[in-house]
Amino acid sequence: MANKIRGRNEGSIWRQGNNWRAAVSLNGKRITKSFKTKTECKVWLHENLNQIDLGLTIGVSKVTIDQFLCEWMDIHMANIKPKSGQRYQQIARDYVLPYLGQFQLQALRIEHIEDLYQNLLQRGVSVRNVRYVHSLLHRSLSDAVKRGVVGLNASHGARQPKMVQQEMKILDENQVMQFFIAVQDDRNEAVYHMAIKTGMRQGELLGLKWTDFDWSRGKIRVQRQVQRVTGQGMVFMSPKTQAGRRTIPLGEGTLRILREHRTNQQPERETAGNRWQDYDLIFPSSVGTPQSPSNLLKSFKSVLKQSGLPIIRFHDLRHTAASLMLNQGVPPFVVSKILGHSKPSTTMDIYGHLIPVMHEGIGNLMDEMLTPIPVQMGEVSQNSPIPDQRNR
Repeated sequence: MANKIRGRNEGSIWRQGNNWRAAVSLNGKRITKSFKTKTECKVWLHENLNQIDLGLTIGVSKVTIDQFLCEWMDIHMANIKPKSGQRYQQIARDYVLPYLGQFQLQALRIEHIEDLYQNLLQRGVSVRNVRYVHSLLHRSLSDAVKRGVVGLNASHGARQPKMVQQEMKILDENQVMQFFIAVQDDRNEAVYHMAIKTGMRQGELLGLKWTDFDWSRGKIRVQRQVQRVTGQGMVFMSPKTQAGRRTIPLGEGTLRILREHRTNQQPERETAGNRWQDYDLIFPSSVGTPQSPSNLLKSFKSVLKQSGLPIIRFHDLRHTAASLMLNQGVPPFVVSKILGHSKPSTTMDIYGHLIPVMHEGIGNLMDEMLTPIPVQMGEVSQNSPIPDQRNR
């Protein structure tokens, strides 16, 4: 045994024949491992000594990504919204575990994670889903660091693919008027008006209750949303962010349509009879339960097709609302509050490119503001005395 190096906690490295060996002591037990290079010995020794300093056992370092992620999700599902929890489970099952599942948690490196991202992109997985993979890994590994399971978050600093801003599809003012004419007397007429005039998300609209209205002030409170969760059906949950809890003013025309909608809802209740389940919803199904987003989308696209309008997503009505408000000169701060964004910069990042009219005429405006007014000085005779300015 030669070139033996001793360090803290009895860790040591020595050459043995053509190989190098490293050893570390834990609870009176000596654990050794062989490597081809001294550098590999140092890395292994450093990692295991760090684990010992953190009060962990060598066994912890042998936990695989599969074991860790499954246990992490079991523990944290209660603190994650059901929809997000299901998304994490699907992301782990389809994209992470087939590639990294058998990796030991302690062996995971940034290059492994970046290789995973590239592999997924080459397979045709969308950029959005790859970024979901990063979100899952970063969140779970951050928790592992906090708990002392690993010393570093291997996903920290990993290069993610950039989201490419897709061209936004919206309806212009003339198309909106054409759409409103097409939906007159439609069962969903009121929800379409609310979507375009408030920019509310589909889940927020379907979660509205009549008790959310303040009829005297002409305002409605957004306090919940509805989402479909596999195995649970339609589920009520809080808005995405605190800014999502908001109060939105409504115009007289919208209030009139909502009153008519409430009146028209009564025959549906009578027709449903005992099948009606009273959730007090403004836009329920035909039996009072939360309306299926897919059914609403199907009806929406049918109207677009019949009226000769571009086929867009229901969510594009939110984009339409934002574009119309900004083009009518509504301040971005106000638009952000109505949409439920946490700050105006978010609104402008998403919709700023939709308002080119704000830039028109800016050159002439600046010229008018900042061009000096020419002043004609009267001719001064050579014999005229020059006024004495000192006593003025």
